[in-house]
Amino acid sequence: MQLISQGAEAKIFLKDNIIIKERISKKYRVQELDEELRKFRTRREGKILERLQQQNFPSPKLISMCDKTMKIEMEFIKGELVKDSPNIKSFSKEMGRLVGLLHKNNIIHYDLTTSNMIVRDGKVNIIDFGLGFISEKDEDKAVDLHLLDRALYSKHPEIYEFCMNEVLIGYKETNPNNTVLERLKRVELRGRNKK
Repeated sequence: MQLISQGAEAKIFLKDNIIIKERISKKYRVQELDEELRKFRTRREGKILERLQQQNFPSPKLISMCDKTMKIEMEFIKGELVKDSPNIKSFSKEMGRLVGLLHKNNIIHYDLTTSNMIVRDGKVNIIDFGLGFISEKDEDKAVDLHLLDRALYSKHPEIYEFCMNEVLIGYKETNPNNTVLERLKRVELRGRNKK
């Protein structure tokens, strides 16, 4: 088993072409609370992956989930991170379309960055639903889109404007009469007022 990544929430291992995600304990939290929180987040992420699989959404397929051990086993998606792709501009519309599909199904990713998108066989796959949750609220969907906007701006400033414009075009394709984009304008205004 090979450790391939470690974030604030989990360690990611690769074994026999399977990703094993193990939620790590936070020593600063009360042990009982920490355990409950990690179990809850493991269950929630597993359920989101299950739901995506039922919809044939391009994301890792869930293999197993155990909230007792706080581990999720899922398909390893081999490919290039969108953030490293020289063709990021050509994937922008697809990114928006996929986020639109997530939101149409009330799934909020909450960590939308080009580091959490992998190109496999020429198609974008979205990974890492560790912070994800289910919500029908326009506000949550608008904040999700705003996070992607900020990620594009900070990681790809030279092509940000083109990419975000394409993201919004793709988003509208899956949500043509969506009120989320109106809410997004308000979220962006709030962000500007904090500077």
